[in-house]
Amino acid sequence: MKQTKTLTVPTQWSDVSLQSYIRLQEELKNHIGDEIAQTHCTLYHLCGLEPDSIKDISVQSYARLKAKLSLFETPETLPLQNFIHIGGVEYGFEPNLSQMSYGAYADISQWDTIQIDNNWAKIMSILYRPVVKKKGDLWEIEPYKGGGDWKPFLELSMDVHWGVWFFFVHLQMDLLKDTLKSLTEMETNPNIKRILERSGKVIQQSWNWPEEISKG
Repeated sequence: MKQTKTLTVPTQWSDVSLQSYIRLQEELKNHIGDEIAQTHCTLYHLCGLEPDSIKDISVQSYARLKAKLSLFETPETLPLQNFIHIGGVEYGFEPNLSQMSYGAYADISQWDTIQIDNNWAKIMSILYRPVVKKKGDLWEIEPYKGGGDWKPFLELSMDVHWGVWFFFVHLQMDLLKDTLKSLTEMETNPNIKRILERSGKVIQQSWNWPEEISKG
């Protein structure tokens, strides 16, 4: 008797946890250039479809699964969420980055690059801390004490994480544009423009997974 397997296929980033995303990214690195293997990894990590079971589904079902996965929204359009809830506790994003404590800044800057990887949950636990006071559009969060529990952030959905990451990407891009404009007005060496543009491309390459899924 033929068995029927029900799969939950995520179609938006709010359906995917940080932990699932990181695991998928780590495995995709082992199959660079192998589109079929990467698709199988994606189906396993995001849909729970075991690799051995893929051969048993119909061609039509396989195509439908790939089509649904291509519906993910572009992550750079996701907004920064000032408030999130973990275990019934409201957390707020660092309300004033320019006045962030030195301890928080030092702990974030210990990593050479800021990427959504195994260190990202630790960074999120620094940027988001329990809210102690809210008034209108203003809020206050607990002082940073270091050594906070970062593991709950692994279960937060990727729409929250992308919102934070692209918040910083956009800040950096704005800084690059302002710097380029200032240097242009000063008639600086034209090689500066090429260097800044290359920096922008490096940033863009870090979110190419959704694009690759849509090509699959």
